[in-house]
Amino acid sequence: MDSSVVLLNQLKNAEPFFLLAGPNVIESEDHILRMAHHIKTITTKLGLPLVFKSSFDKANRTSSKSFRGPGMTEGLKILEKVKVAYDIPIVTDVHETIQCEPVGRVADIIQIPAFLCRQTDLLVAAAKTGRIINIKKGQFCAPSVMENSAEKIRLAGNPNVMVCERGTMFGYNDLIVDPRNLEWMREANCPVVADVTHSLQQPAGRKLDGGGVASGGLRELIPCIARTAVAVGVDGIFMEVHDNPLNALVDGPTQWPLRHLEELLEELIAIAVSSFPILDVNGCVIVFPVAAW
Repeated sequence: MDSSVVLLNQLKNAEPFFLLAGPNVIESEDHILRMAHHIKTITTKLGLPLVFKSSFDKANRTSSKSFRGPGMTEGLKILEKVKVAYDIPIVTDVHETIQCEPVGRVADIIQIPAFLCRQTDLLVAAAKTGRIINIKKGQFCAPSVMENSAEKIRLAGNPNVMVCERGTMFGYNDLIVDPRNLEWMREANCPVVADVTHSLQQPAGRKLDGGGVASGGLRELIPCIARTAVAVGVDGIFMEVHDNPLNALVDGPTQWPLRHLEELLEELIAIAVSSFPILDVNGCVIVFPVAAW
């Protein structure tokens, strides 16, 4: 059986959920290998399937001076070392059609950034790799859009697709997370992932001491959003994790501290396994932990 089909089936059948996690961007080979080791150790202990995530290029930056990563060639070499050293699948994102084929030779899951979720040529190029495609919902999109985006992948001959909620723009420099989207996105007929870190980003919401702006975030609310997602019953959690978020080169305000990862995952597992549907309102299943009754 095709390796992408095998992996997707493993993720679909994960109990209580699977995890996509890692630093936002590749800062160095040593850092990525160290982070992969620690995160895999934790998820193995807890019995959670892990797909390791990091970006080789952060093309969508607030400032042209922002750190972007090592680039595709060097970044893929590093991610391949992670894959071999720790025997874990890899997810990373693409921004251009020309990147899809080489990224597909290393990554097990190709991620489509939220701003590009409707870019047909990019979706088709990614689909043709045969890899699992994780499409992040645009901050400007209704959840119904994801059904069409997922269908573009399938029409290109690839049935291996997932969709990911990462918040909706709410005025300037802020996002909200609507739990209803996690149910409505199931219309795409594929696994639903909740990005519990990017969904708390505040784009261009942080003023820098030397002038200019950068993305801010509400790291302290990551547990709140994650609890909601697992209680609703998502298939997977996407979470950016860093051993020193205050000094992260990219998106520090929305990366979860490595030292608190195991504790948070234990809590999420407890909520997920003790939750059950109790109410259906206009097609939206609302769930609450058993312990609440």
